[in-house]
Amino acid sequence: MAVSVHPLFVLFGLFFFLRGELFLFLVCTAAAVIHEYGHALYAARIGCRMERILLLPCGAVVQGDIEGISLADEVKLALAGPAVNAACAVLFVALWWFFPDTYAFTDTAAYMSAGLCVINLLPAYPLDGGRVLCCVITRLRGAKAARRVCVACSLIVAAAVLALFVLSCFAAVNFTLLFFALFILFGTFGGKDCRYTRLCPDFAKALARGAEVKRVALSGGCTVKKALSFLERGKLVEFAVHDGQGELLCVLGEREFFEILRVADIYSPLERYINGAF
Repeated sequence: MAVSVHPLFVLFGLFFFLRGELFLFLVCTAAAVIHEYGHALYAARIGCRMERILLLPCGAVVQGDIEGISLADEVKLALAGPAVNAACAVLFVALWWFFPDTYAFTDTAAYMSAGLCVINLLPAYPLDGGRVLCCVITRLRGAKAARRVCVACSLIVAAAVLALFVLSCFAAVNFTLLFFALFILFGTFGGKDCRYTRLCPDFAKALARGAEVKRVALSGGCTVKKALSFLERGKLVEFAVHDGQGELLCVLGEREFFEILRVADIYSPLERYINGAF
């Protein structure tokens, strides 16, 4: 995975440093990166991996390709990030319950995690709430209607955030609101949403370290997506594929399985590809 830093991210960090709030900036960045890894965890379950993470002034985004996944999986993928932030916040609160003295050291991280969870559920691109809204409207009214609704909602949210920034100018100027509004605007009118790419492991490194072989028996009617759930870090998987009567059709090594994954519809049965269809 490549990590890129936007120039504005550096300037934003310098701004917080000069204000004596560098720790707050670093905690916010850490929470944003954890949020993106939440997306990556679910992406791996549907045959995708995080290709590149880009650090921005108001968070982070990952890039790759998720073309062809279902709307249901896209909703789950979008909600995985806020779910991880919510889990982090709950864990910190539990920590305070058992070890109250830790509050002074972890309160910022807890509030930031909870805040990112809530903010990302706003119905605006490129926030996760905007992606969920787009999927719901697409299912109900189609892709064109979903795009119009999402653009309208994003503009309303961006205008509201800009209004809050203007109000802050009469007290303590909050530049974070300005950056956040610009983040929404650029995300709304940006390019194609490409955040993930298909899984492609490095077998040479795995074999150089030595890896345990895990054998799994599956029906040929098992979907490619279901087969993905049996992959395990540090182990090489062999799939023994059987027909409906329990007769062995073939044994797929992990390399062969990933060759199928490279071209497969993950919702299709394995037997469609082991018969030479790919």
